[in-house]
Amino acid sequence: MRPLDLKTRGLSGIARGRGGSLVLTVAATLLGAAAASVAGLSVAVGAETVFTVGNYPVEARADNAVAAKDRALNEGQQAAFRSLLRRLVPVTAFARLKQLPSVRAGDLIEGVKVRAERNSATDYIANLDFSFQSKGVRDLLRREGIPFTDEQAPPVTLIPVWVTPGAPAKTDAAWSAVWNGLDLEHALTPGKLQPLKAEVTGETVNALIAGDGGTLRSLARAYQSELVLLAAAAPDPAQGRLNVTLTGRDAVGAFTLKRAFRLDRTDPAYTSELAAVVLLGILEGRWKAIRAGGAGGTAAAGDLLIAVEFRGMGEWQEISRKLSAIPGVEELEVAGLSARGARVTLRYPDGAERLAQSLSQQGLGLRNVAGKWVLSLQ
Repeated sequence: MRPLDLKTRGLSGIARGRGGSLVLTVAATLLGAAAASVAGLSVAVGAETVFTVGNYPVEARADNAVAAKDRALNEGQQAAFRSLLRRLVPVTAFARLKQLPSVRAGDLIEGVKVRAERNSATDYIANLDFSFQSKGVRDLLRREGIPFTDEQAPPVTLIPVWVTPGAPAKTDAAWSAVWNGLDLEHALTPGKLQPLKAEVTGETVNALIAGDGGTLRSLARAYQSELVLLAAAAPDPAQGRLNVTLTGRDAVGAFTLKRAFRLDRTDPAYTSELAAVVLLGILEGRWKAIRAGGAGGTAAAGDLLIAVEFRGMGEWQEISRKLSAIPGVEELEVAGLSARGARVTLRYPDGAERLAQSLSQQGLGLRNVAGKWVLSLQ
């Protein structure tokens, strides 16, 4: 799973914490200048962080190991660059990203860090951190008149919990692993994962899920932070749904959001991954709404996770081009890419069935296979 895309902090806390007065005017002046320099560095560090797309999975196959690695890096950096642009730009301006001139991500790469990799004589698979040149990306967006924000929100404490009928809420390894796989460090709304503490009772969790704002105070006390969010997942096998509640307080304010996702019984991680990606996107959307003037705070209907099948990179490029050109398709994100398949997330307000009709007119087939949406050339 790629920390989809679908981000922090710096030295601002240090700068603010060293404010003190001095008797000597000269010394005070020098100290003030130094503090200003530290504060400026704080802003710069926080702003630079978001230009890294971390833990991005790449995979490719070629005639030899060197060619496979080159292909994976080239395709991966282009996909990571698209993710970066969607991170920075408000959802209301996503359509304008399609109008950008053809940009080679390699021209804007500042560095690549390997987190994990393995290869064979013909395959290369890795998880990489792609860092992009902040000035180059800013200049590109400003030149095209596309709004964006590169300022990170204050970090929020995230508490993933799993809720099943008749059992107390608990920290679930699989649900926590999904959140841990996201690029929380470099997100516009960075998060720090914490387990559910013993002092947060089942009654408190239930009250939070029900939207009882009065219980936020006890949650904040338990984690010693005003910015704390509970991400509660409750599977409903009878209805074939995973019900998810995100509740608490982020940098924008207190809120409670409930979403239901189609439950894939054969691959629960598939549903959990989509849910976490969507929720992180909502947090970023809320922040961008107040920083860059975009619309955020709620998620539109029609969030889809689609498995794409193809026989070669030529077919993948054709499918990708046609899919992104469909009117109404928003937030198209490549979650993972290999030589014969990909996972993409997107938002289509009219739902999957209407999307299938539009795609069929472009020679693409979108079908429901055992609860999963699968896309391929017709």
